[in-house]
Amino acid sequence: MGNERVAVGAAAAGTLTIGKDRTVNRLGFGAMRLTGKGIWGPPADLNAAANVLRRAVSAGIDFIDTADSYGPYVSEELIAQTLYPYPADLIIATKGGLTRSGPNEWHANGRPHHLREALEGSLRRLRLDCIELYQLHRPDPQVPYEESVGALAEMQRAGKIRHIGVSNVTTEQLAQARALVAVVSVQNRYNAEDRESDDVLKVCERDRIAFLPWAPIGGPARLEHHALERVAREHGATKVQIAIAWLLEHSPVMLPIPGTGSVKHLDENIAAASLRLSADECAALAHAAS
Repeated sequence: MGNERVAVGAAAAGTLTIGKDRTVNRLGFGAMRLTGKGIWGPPADLNAAANVLRRAVSAGIDFIDTADSYGPYVSEELIAQTLYPYPADLIIATKGGLTRSGPNEWHANGRPHHLREALEGSLRRLRLDCIELYQLHRPDPQVPYEESVGALAEMQRAGKIRHIGVSNVTTEQLAQARALVAVVSVQNRYNAEDRESDDVLKVCERDRIAFLPWAPIGGPARLEHHALERVAREHGATKVQIAIAWLLEHSPVMLPIPGTGSVKHLDENIAAASLRLSADECAALAHAAS
């Protein structure tokens, strides 16, 4: 083998360039679950949540996704308390556009005034002067989409956002956003079981836009598919690991961001970066979910 080095940890997933100037390992971390039940309030064990963040960074994860609505505010505050001053290669992507009224309750608010306040709050909590990647969390049916995206464009021109991403969008909404700003990422629900955003993914592949699949594992029924169980058994892996590995194999612009509040589960997720599935295995997993 000579002096060849084998990538380990998150680096084993390969890399992806975001916005033409920031390259990250293609397995990130979603910080939504570093909160209380219903994504509301603080986690039951703050030290355990902080240990997850430290372990993620030490294992090569250099992309952390969060939002002001996670807690609300809890996830962003915990990230800053644990990781600041941040490693130079770490991207913290956050989102605005949802408000909370209680556990498991989410409300769209894409009004420009709210988005400006949301961004200022995220900058404060994360202790940053500029958000590397700021994402519009969800289109608000009560507000023209161009107005919401336009507010982000204004804040980008003011130097408070470096790159802009969108989330939970159709191809039409993505096109609307791209007519106003350079969109570098899309975050939609996507997994082997739910591929409703295939058309959006194809646009991202064509134009090299990072695609961040939320709910990357799928529902509980997904984990019971016999094909998933068989492939997991053949690789000596868990079914969750195979589900993550499938995403990585499925598209070169895919940047999975599985989240957890457990170091043990985090390590299992990161180990999925080293798995390599055959074309037949990928096809079988996709077919089982269709």
